[in-house]
Amino acid sequence: MAPVQGGLGKIYLVAENRVLKINSFNIGSSKPAAEVFFGPVPGQEELIEIIGLSVSTLSSSVFINIKNRGLFAYTTRGQLLWSVGPVIYRFGYQLGCRKNVTDCYFTSVPVIDQCEASIYISNTEGELYSLSVRSPYFKWIQDFSSLDKYFTVTPGNNGRLYVTVPARALVLALDVSTGTVLWQRSIGPLSTTECAPVVDSNGWVSFGSLDGFLYSLSPTGILKKFSKADTLNSVIQIAPLLDCSGYAVYFSQTEMEGKISQTIDEYTYVSAMRPKTVIFTLLVPATGFTYWSERYPDQFSSSLSESDLRQFVLDEGILLAFVAASKTGNPLQCRTKRQKFASSCSQAKPKYLSIYTGNERAIILFLLFESALLVMLAGLVRFCCIFWRKKKVQGQDLGSFLEKRRSLQLKKKVFDRTITELEQKAAEQAVANEVFEKLGDMVREREGIERKLSTTYSLGRDRAGSQSKSMLPLYDGKTRSYSFLGAKKESVTVFHTVK
Repeated sequence: MAPVQGGLGKIYLVAENRVLKINSFNIGSSKPAAEVFFGPVPGQEELIEIIGLSVSTLSSSVFINIKNRGLFAYTTRGQLLWSVGPVIYRFGYQLGCRKNVTDCYFTSVPVIDQCEASIYISNTEGELYSLSVRSPYFKWIQDFSSLDKYFTVTPGNNGRLYVTVPARALVLALDVSTGTVLWQRSIGPLSTTECAPVVDSNGWVSFGSLDGFLYSLSPTGILKKFSKADTLNSVIQIAPLLDCSGYAVYFSQTEMEGKISQTIDEYTYVSAMRPKTVIFTLLVPATGFTYWSERYPDQFSSSLSESDLRQFVLDEGILLAFVAASKTGNPLQCRTKRQKFASSCSQAKPKYLSIYTGNERAIILFLLFESALLVMLAGLVRFCCIFWRKKKVQGQDLGSFLEKRRSLQLKKKVFDRTITELEQKAAEQAVANEVFEKLGDMVREREGIERKLSTTYSLGRDRAGSQSKSMLPLYDGKTRSYSFLGAKKESVTVFHTVK
């Protein structure tokens, strides 16, 4: 299992049933360079098998997959955060290992999506899990057992997750939020050991195939094929590598003395003879532009003869790593991991999906009707709350309250009619002073009834209206009014004397 970089000079590696943490800054100093990060307690050796290890530098967490135990999350200081197995029960339902609970366990290396803060891991039954980095929460589980139980997972860090099924030469792109398959493409035959693709900062995912082509797929599933040699006797058996800019890929194409391909059912089998030469190439999949390409052992041999690598037996995997690390033929400017993630994460745009699948006009009308109904209901509830808070209602029976209110309303109508008749009579002919006194008393009694209707016996909607102004001045008990009939005109003259 390859060592994992943990940031700030830290390297994590698996040694039998332990995980060691190496601090490169302590090398050559008095401090120990290596320490046991995870392992059995001394004197209590346990038979555990570590299947996978990964580190999230953004969350400062280390994730360890232990066979038949589960996935364990630790801080970089060694403190256990959480652990989870392949089966959990939520609300009475079983999640994970639906076909075989007994012998089911996580089998892959935990894969981290830096943009989504998610972990992806598969089990023995061909199920793929998406978990949160911060808690043992299953976001979704996707079953790929109908394709094959063995597959590799590659995060795009762009809102997509790529699943490669090498036995069927299939590539699937998944939505990281829901696990939904966005598209599926067939490519050339893949090696079961070196089939992991790379995803560049443009969102293109690239595979090396045993048919001699480099297959590159865009985020939307557009397929491109690249080759720098005759593919009749060529193979790509080493996974391509990203350059330091994140936009281009290095890949090696091996020319063999002979190659035979045979397809049986849905599977393609490739056998080849001894390798002759290897062509190393640097290109940008999004544009197809080639920056550099050389053949080994030929053009590339002279530069290797001047390096320390001449002391070792080299294969094309080591050479490809050396070429990528030394930026051979690369004019592109290098970028940091943070810059690369910022570029790729910006491609994960949120999708606004319509939740309406039927007649949108009918649904909008229904929503408007429902909104109006809710407004009416809210008004009714408010009216009831105001009504039942009245002390008069709380202190007596509702029937007697409504009966008293009805009685006051009838009295008010009688007073309104009588006052109107008296005002008209006073305006048309001369009336005695007693009539004005009676009119004033009736107006005051009507005002008292209105106050009761707007306060004590109100239903919450009555308001005391502005005091109606009479056509004639009313007797208030402080002034004395006199009236007489004019000699020539039928008019009324009114004046007041102040006591």
